[in-house]
Amino acid sequence: MILSDLHTHSNNSFDAKNSVDEMCCAAVERGLYAIAVTDHCEAPFIKYGKDGEYGSFDERIPKSIKETLAAKSKYADKLKVLCGIELGEPMHDSDGTKRALSYGEYDFILASVHNLRDMEDFYYLDYSAINLSLLLNNYFDEIAETADFDNYDSLAHLTYPLRYILAKTGSIPDMSEFKTQIDKIFKILIKKNKSLEINVSGLFKELKTTLPDYDLIQRYYELGGRLITVGTDSHSTEYVGKGIETGLNIAKKAGFKQYAIYEKHNPVFIDIP
Repeated sequence: MILSDLHTHSNNSFDAKNSVDEMCCAAVERGLYAIAVTDHCEAPFIKYGKDGEYGSFDERIPKSIKETLAAKSKYADKLKVLCGIELGEPMHDSDGTKRALSYGEYDFILASVHNLRDMEDFYYLDYSAINLSLLLNNYFDEIAETADFDNYDSLAHLTYPLRYILAKTGSIPDMSEFKTQIDKIFKILIKKNKSLEINVSGLFKELKTTLPDYDLIQRYYELGGRLITVGTDSHSTEYVGKGIETGLNIAKKAGFKQYAIYEKHNPVFIDIP
């Protein structure tokens, strides 16, 4: 099976550990065909510069691009290295988003939502004081808004909040309540020819499943979705490529025969045997 990891973070992300070169070296050692370096860039926080919670994206992202292009050359005969970015909350700050997109030329852009407008990242929330139904209702509304954004290739970790809701409350809300909203998101992706990411990080956390899970991946396929990417969301070399084969097998079970990698925003399809 040809394996590619299209969601990884180098130490140019505020919460990651290893250099671009170390991440690519790990990908080579594990026999990956391709890796995308998708360092965090939270659009609403760009304007705060060095004083912001995440440091200066004006420094971090150009550095990430420079190091990724160097790795692309260094590993050219061993690994396809793709220059990417994880663009967080692009709909919260149009000026920040334009700035993020101007840092360089990307092969691949992941769009994500880590926090709702005027709220902290889901990682930090106190769920004992929150109406989870309302929170997730608002989250999927923002995800639909993000899915309708033009300048991205794949929608990252659709069920991101579940990572932290389960870890902090011990249970997951009944997702059937949000079926109409999730269907709307899938239909937007299909209409706009955007990919749904199968994020395998949940396999190694309390969730023990991908984000989104098999049932939602199957529903996306049922509605006509055919574009998927697969990524580990690794923040260190330990997780590069880990679980990708499992993610592809889940995709195959749901009906998918191919997954995509992106070069200059064009999908290149790889068969799932």
